[in-house]
Amino acid sequence: MTVHHLNQLLLVCSLVLLIAVAAVRISSRSGLPSLLVYLGIGVAIGQDGIGNVSFNNAELTQVIGYAALVVILAEGGLGTKWKEIKPALPAAAVLSTVGVAVSVGITATAAHYLVGLEWRQALIIGAVVSSTDAAAVFSVLRKVPLPSRVNGVLEAESGFNDAPVVILVVAFSTAGPIESWYVLLGKITLELAIGAAIGIAVGVLGGYALRHVALPASGLYPIAVMAIAVTAYAAGALAHGSGFLAVYLAAMVLGNAKLPHAPATRGFAEGLGWIAQIGMFVLLGLLVTPHDLADDILPAIVIGLVLTAVARPLEVVLSLLPFRMPWQEKALMSWAGLRGAVPIILATIPMVNGVEDSRRIFNIVFVLVVVYTLIQGPTLPWLARKLRLGEDSEAADLGIESAPLEQLRGHLLSLKILKGSRMHGVEVDELRLPAGSAVTLVVRDGKSFVPLPSTVLRRGDDLLVVATDPVRDSAEARLRAVGRGGKLASWLGTGR
Repeated sequence: MTVHHLNQLLLVCSLVLLIAVAAVRISSRSGLPSLLVYLGIGVAIGQDGIGNVSFNNAELTQVIGYAALVVILAEGGLGTKWKEIKPALPAAAVLSTVGVAVSVGITATAAHYLVGLEWRQALIIGAVVSSTDAAAVFSVLRKVPLPSRVNGVLEAESGFNDAPVVILVVAFSTAGPIESWYVLLGKITLELAIGAAIGIAVGVLGGYALRHVALPASGLYPIAVMAIAVTAYAAGALAHGSGFLAVYLAAMVLGNAKLPHAPATRGFAEGLGWIAQIGMFVLLGLLVTPHDLADDILPAIVIGLVLTAVARPLEVVLSLLPFRMPWQEKALMSWAGLRGAVPIILATIPMVNGVEDSRRIFNIVFVLVVVYTLIQGPTLPWLARKLRLGEDSEAADLGIESAPLEQLRGHLLSLKILKGSRMHGVEVDELRLPAGSAVTLVVRDGKSFVPLPSTVLRRGDDLLVVATDPVRDSAEARLRAVGRGGKLASWLGTGR
């Protein structure tokens, strides 16, 4: 490749990235998950599109897709709050194992008997589409405050279920007879255990090192955190464990370790996550040949209907039987099983392994993901409100950001009072923040002012709270309690 060709390639990549970033606005306004917009860009510049770019390298797509998934899982783990996800871990673990088995069995049976696929191809499709996608789910639900238990289960499930699904797809795509179910079960259990152990160990050791080693520049901390997360994936994979589970758990440990410059680290990881998603989705769109999809549209709709209307609800109901959860929450989680980039990437595994009809498997999965994301995505917020799981049923939690003031031994907490927050109408003095913390600035309608003790807080306000090191956690806990229970939070048992 000459320098001239390299310059042309960089120009094209930059233009695609700028268009994709601008498309975020479209997806946020329309309620559609961003993956559809990015896939559309890839299809538009690919074969049968305006760019007419011919690309059919499934192996390269799989490698880049795996790398992007590592970044996306790391970004998701860094943003996972342990206090919120801890109560949801048992339910999410069952959904990610027993639930996956239920989904694979039902979907594969439908693909075999209703569509006429051979059992190997049917099992591959059943496994591929049994993985939910956190990016697709929360790109739709980020503006709909839900009970923390529902958010926790959905988030943990999407982080955990990639690992067993990858193992199943690889096993079904390997030449020779398919291994017995108890062999697969033992392999999945062993790989998950190895991945979990390595991920937690790398996260703990990495967090300890970052807290005790002073780096020469603050900008190095986000890079170091991401490097540690990627190390967890590599170590897990090399040890024949689940690298995906390892990177997610390592990032979650790091995200809850109160590291220096944590807000900058999350911002850096979020930016990398967006770039990874954009590049991955555009590449997947390029891999598709639109004129080959016509014969696979009906089979994809049939399989997707069984997956959405039968397999996913049964998966949720059976997996959550041991847990006391209202039917409304189960109904929402049944409909919130969005399939995103992960199934499409996994569909490249049989293509790389030379499985018969692998191109058809890829086309069916592609159509299924697009069609049912288009149906489920925009309707999720509506369903949440109808089930009274949105703003009307539970106050929105506060998105509190913390920036350390290292030399001053303090922290800056910034938060926004959302529409459903019960902090609306509370006076500053009624917050009853612990001694050593105070609301120092309020931004309302674009204007900032220093509040008085009698200042009444309103929805839409942005607050800046200063807290000393000893009371930083108690100040945040009190703010969240008031956001959920109002000024009488301590009397109602919702916080201090």
